[in-house]
Amino acid sequence: MAGIASYKCPSFRPPLFSLSFSSSISNRLLPPQLRIPSRRTTFPRIYALTSNDIKVGLNIEVDGNPWKVIEFLHVKPGKGAAFVRTTLRNYVTGNQVEKTFRAGSKIEQADISKQTKQYTYKDGAQYVFMDLNTYEEYRLNEADVGDRTKWLKEGMDCHLLFWNGKVIDFELPITVKLKVIGADPGLRGDTAQGGSKPATVDTGAVVNVPLFIDVGQEILIDTRTGQYMSRA
Repeated sequence: MAGIASYKCPSFRPPLFSLSFSSSISNRLLPPQLRIPSRRTTFPRIYALTSNDIKVGLNIEVDGNPWKVIEFLHVKPGKGAAFVRTTLRNYVTGNQVEKTFRAGSKIEQADISKQTKQYTYKDGAQYVFMDLNTYEEYRLNEADVGDRTKWLKEGMDCHLLFWNGKVIDFELPITVKLKVIGADPGLRGDTAQGGSKPATVDTGAVVNVPLFIDVGQEILIDTRTGQYMSRA
């Protein structure tokens, strides 16, 4: 039986590198069909912010503390460099300060997350919010809630703001439904364009409502402005 003759292809040259290496640089030198797939984890690209990105409501971190931009103004003087003048509120202390940033300077965005929790009850001077999945409670002091208590009602879903694992603030829903518990009686012929009157809602807040609104009716309020929107 005839033997099988071996044949070497003159154009074939063995790779110069072992396939067991981990160097990504050497890996790129191999032919495409011999490259080892990379197992390196990729992360989403993080875009740096500058003072030119400042806007109302932006959360930034300054000197290790989280701040919210309340007001800002871009200033371009006739002489000298442009700058951004801001009013910031400290999430932790509640203090407001004015701070100036050089135009185009880098700023760090605060890593603040929002989670929906339900306001359940008031315990002394604290307002208690609950995660309805884990039943874990989160508490805010009266000073943290401020005058937003006039729109806060038990059973209301709110957004708690977390920074470094701690609750630093909360946000009300933009629209809330409240019940009128006190108001002068409406008069026959009153219309939505016929003026307004004060009315007390079930949270204790006083709101200007149209003359045709009566006690017992539910109304919608914009919590950002405190103004009547419509009947619910």
